[in-house]
Amino acid sequence: MANLQLRSAHKAYGAIEVIKGIDLDVEDREFVVFVGPSGCGKSTLLRMIAGLEKITGGDLMIDGHRANEVDPSERGLAMVFQSYALYPHMTVAENMGFALRIAGVPVAERERKVRDAAQVLELAHLLDRRPKDLSGGQRQRVAIGRAIVRNPKIFLFDEPLSNLDAALRVNMRLELMRLHQTLEATMIYVTHDQIEAMTMADKIVVLNAGHIEQVGSPLDLYNHPVNIFVAGFIGSPKMNMLRVRVEAIDAHGVSVALPAGGTISVPVNGGSIKVGDEITLGVRPEHIRINPAGQFSGEVILAERLGGLTIFHVAITADVTLVVQTDGADRTALHVPIALGIDPHNCHLFDAAGKALTKLN
Repeated sequence: MANLQLRSAHKAYGAIEVIKGIDLDVEDREFVVFVGPSGCGKSTLLRMIAGLEKITGGDLMIDGHRANEVDPSERGLAMVFQSYALYPHMTVAENMGFALRIAGVPVAERERKVRDAAQVLELAHLLDRRPKDLSGGQRQRVAIGRAIVRNPKIFLFDEPLSNLDAALRVNMRLELMRLHQTLEATMIYVTHDQIEAMTMADKIVVLNAGHIEQVGSPLDLYNHPVNIFVAGFIGSPKMNMLRVRVEAIDAHGVSVALPAGGTISVPVNGGSIKVGDEITLGVRPEHIRINPAGQFSGEVILAERLGGLTIFHVAITADVTLVVQTDGADRTALHVPIALGIDPHNCHLFDAAGKALTKLN
């Protein structure tokens, strides 16, 4: 397999710059996921790597060799698109082996590669069927098999599961993770779904408006977001964000006044903030506990009972609502008073520019 580097990569359409100087390293056998909202540039970046979009500036290196001007067919990459794009008149075997046939690969070798890929993807019993006789998940596996037979250096996936229903998406996520382990392959995967990113990736690249916000492991991004954007994008339900005022800064952390009254001292470095500044307190729903001695009191206005867990929406002031994740067995009723507590060590503070204040050791 292969490694890949992007150095100051730019992409512009005329005067409009959509990729704004990307620096990124993808190591051999990593599963890297590009994630971000619609329009952030993740698919464009993937297409630049594939050679389907010309790189306006900067360098793309594959195995240490500059590949900017290398033809897509010569880069040693294979791309799986959102659309299956299978030939309806061909069998599964013919679809999987089509690129090899065009490349002039001998029949015996082509059939062997198709059989091997079909075995890995559990498609061996379907090789004689046509696409119309397959389920959505089976069609997507055929599209993946078409990439596998080429034995590429790097697999590229552009939102390949977005056409599947919820249950199939879960199954295909598991199959792709198994495939990554079986093939020991380098994979780059694009999605707008942060749950896919969290469950599949060795490394997540969070993109926003054409630049990288943060790169790291799923838990690094979840537990140590560098700014409000990453904190709000990674995690479901989303992190609660509260506007607070700085009351004091000392060696033990930053004390802030809470919206509903009271204060809390968060063990972070004060950095450039000062007393009186309006900043943001972040706390994840699962880190808020029902606690009679807690910092907040309010009224449950909505309950999402999901079986194994329950999500409460608690109004603590007229215009501030906290999302609280608790055990599914919790029977707290709607429109009753409730007290909530948070552990300062599970809180995040973000300055006026949205940058996270660093935690104290």
